[in-house]
Amino acid sequence: MQSPVATRIAAAAALTILLTIAGCASTGGIAQQASRTDPASLDAGSAIRAADADAQWPAADWWRVYGDPQLDAWIEAAQANNPSLAAAQARVREAMSMAGVARSAQAPQVNGDLSIKRQKWADNLYYGPGPLAGEQSWNNTGTLALSYHLDLWGKDRNAAERALDAAHARAADARAAQLELQANVVRTYIGMSLDYALLDIARATLQQQQQIADLANRRLKGGIGTQLEASQAQTPLPEYERQIDALEERIALGRNQLAALAGKGPGAGDSIQRPKLSLAAPAGLPSALPAELIGHRPDIVAARWTVAAQARGIDVAKAGFYPDIDLLASIGGYAAMGPLFQFLKNPSHSWSAGPALSLPIFDGGRLRSELGAASAGYDEAVENYNQSIVGALKDVSDQVIRIRSLTTQAQDAERSVAAARKNYELAREGYRRGLTDYLNVLTAQNQLLRAQEGVAKVHAERLGAHASLVTALGGGLDEPANGPAANETLPGHGKGKGGAEGSVSNSAAASNGTAAPEAAGPAPRPATSPAPHAAAD
Repeated sequence: MQSPVATRIAAAAALTILLTIAGCASTGGIAQQASRTDPASLDAGSAIRAADADAQWPAADWWRVYGDPQLDAWIEAAQANNPSLAAAQARVREAMSMAGVARSAQAPQVNGDLSIKRQKWADNLYYGPGPLAGEQSWNNTGTLALSYHLDLWGKDRNAAERALDAAHARAADARAAQLELQANVVRTYIGMSLDYALLDIARATLQQQQQIADLANRRLKGGIGTQLEASQAQTPLPEYERQIDALEERIALGRNQLAALAGKGPGAGDSIQRPKLSLAAPAGLPSALPAELIGHRPDIVAARWTVAAQARGIDVAKAGFYPDIDLLASIGGYAAMGPLFQFLKNPSHSWSAGPALSLPIFDGGRLRSELGAASAGYDEAVENYNQSIVGALKDVSDQVIRIRSLTTQAQDAERSVAAARKNYELAREGYRRGLTDYLNVLTAQNQLLRAQEGVAKVHAERLGAHASLVTALGGGLDEPANGPAANETLPGHGKGKGGAEGSVSNSAAASNGTAAPEAAGPAPRPATSPAPHAAAD
């Protein structure tokens, strides 16, 4: 018989061999390839540099600068009732709940099992004349089991933090959905305002044309006009009436659109009055562009949290290369006969306790493939983040260029209207006196119509450009959203293999801001999340 010492030596040797074999599952040759773009390294462009850079970031209620209480009310209604925004906020709550599920893996698991059965034993040749043949008895069992996973490599912590980072990303997505909703309401409202302005022009033009047609008929009756002139003056009237009908249709469709954005039926839009928008000046640019865009643009914040979540995913995949150790314990009782609670009495008790070890030996390349997929997912998230930075700066630059151009266009359009109106009045007076033919009047009238439409469109575009610039700047926040720190978006930073330092860091980070984002509020913002763990290669 082997001595206890020899048994221990054999067990230790076997464990060493197993760990050595496990080490053959290497992470070598698998690494992320992408790197994050520093916003400060990008050339913002001459348009942004030349713009006024002393403005503040947009206010949370940025649309109030238009000075239209009706618009304010519809935006509030949309934020309260829009189904798409509510769905985005529900996704935040879902993600936070899933983060709780992932976090629960770090706690001990206690499960109970109880079975109480009344049993009649068979009375046949199998049991024979034994004491249980034909008898009835209680057949009861009860167990209480405890298990705890020793998270030596940070796998559970990283999985929990990955889920929390994903929840923060969903919160930023919800904020982006809210901003897009606000912008859509404003754009629809501005479109209605433009349609009303064009409707005024179309009605005024129709009235002018009717006056000219009456004048042509009087000239014809007076013998100083021709049938051709009277016919030419009458011809544009149906087209102007069609334009009026089309604009009234667009206004009605705009009411329907606003009602739908507010989560209401079309009837709710019937009460919408003519917009009364004004804007003293379009938004300026803050002095901290482009660096602070990462905290104000919700799409960039979401992209950063996604990068952090993918970094933690790499650490989870790396931890899979190491052994898992669980501590198991159970206690229970079993009684196939006797009183109802016989299984609870001491003679029926049993217990077990000890560790359970599992480790990968050969998996056909599964672990390496999982790590490769996690690394590729990280690269994709980083490149999406880089694209969001580039796209954000482009959006801001586009709107700055547009606002500057529209300012000049507005002045040109006003001069064009003044000149066209003077030309039209001269042509009409000349026609009334018989000094010119109708063709000159028609030409002058069309020029005036186009010039007036140009003023209305430029004015609407300036209103829309302000909304687009505010959206490009990330909308309004009371304070910038807290994204992950720079090192938190890198794999293998902050926690090591679960040593004391990592545990302390985890606790401190948890106390400093892992609270759930407020999904029900108007602007859910993620809090700062702990850094990702790492498992050594």
